Amino acid sequence: MDKAESKQPGVRGALVKIRDMWRSNPLFSTGIALLVMVIVQTVAFSMNADFSNPGEWFQGWVGNWISLLRGNAGIGIIALGMTFVIISGGIDLSVGSVYVTVGAFIMVLLNTSEGGWLASIGLGGIPAILLALVLALALGALLGEGNGLLISYGRMPPFIATLGSMQILRSVTQYFMKTQKTELPDAYKAIARFDIGGQQLMPIVYWALLAAAMYIITRKTSFGRYVFAIGSNERTTRLSGVNVRKVKRRVYALGGFLVAVAAIIQTSRIGSMDYASAGSGFEMDAIASVIVGGTSMSGGRGSIVGTVFGTLIVAVMNNLLNLIGVDPYLSAAFKGAIIIGAVLLQRKDKS
Repeated sequence: MDKAESKQPGVRGALVKIRDMWRSNPLFSTGIALLVMVIVQTVAFSMNADFSNPGEWFQGWVGNWISLLRGNAGIGIIALGMTFVIISGGIDLSVGSVYVTVGAFIMVLLNTSEGGWLASIGLGGIPAILLALVLALALGALLGEGNGLLISYGRMPPFIATLGSMQILRSVTQYFMKTQKTELPDAYKAIARFDIGGQQLMPIVYWALLAAAMYIITRKTSFGRYVFAIGSNERTTRLSGVNVRKVKRRVYALGGFLVAVAAIIQTSRIGSMDYASAGSGFEMDAIASVIVGGTSMSGGRGSIVGTVFGTLIVAVMNNLLNLIGVDPYLSAAFKGAIIIGAVLLQRKDKS
């Protein structure tokens, strides 16, 4: 923006300032996009609803939003981990497969239908659930660590390493679980189904708490600073004395840990898992949320708040498409268009 434009008074000057904020501040542009999406979604909801009074309409609107947030909490949590991965200059295509693998592992540990592994050694009740949670989180982190080792020590491109992991984990899980009949104990289901004010809000609460924790990590810790530095210039970061390999391993381990959290929440909320399709497309949803939130695909730039905004934009878009009657098979096309558009805008801003 030149000085003549910046000094223009009135409406034109305000529009110039808004334009410059849109170009220079990804959070501002993402926030405006989210606001527009919410307004359009509210209009579509009102047109499709049949309420007798404003109070009933408001209850329906709030209920729709609670359902939307609860249903997308899992993707939102996975997208938090994907943010670290993409900021570091990487990509993780295995999140959906890690999700179904961890979910299957939980089912096997706690299965009440055919006798779970923990029950077979005489462990049940709350102790069994607590142990299963610890083991599931450890498995998620370990699988993520495996990707990190392939990338940092095996020097494999992140796309290839995580693509291979995606195929291996999903196919092996489906093979071993194809004949399993599983059911989870009620105490485990309470993790996500615990009522707050008559509503099942716990998935939303978990998402909010984890987003706050990840925000602090990116802003207040040396690990967060190293992730940004590696994404900006890996060679310079290495020469400055940072153990780049170790940081990358931790980035992917953190991503796997958060995928495990999402698997725990979703399995406890639903009570089961479809091993053939569970987690399918999660990598697409997570990447879309991160990119729409303003994180640069080339690394070095991004934010947790932007990812939360991006997740909400994608969720509202899906809800809006459902409200206006768009065929569900076309939703992926809209997500793909959003990713392409977001990347093109990022390149335009750099030029």
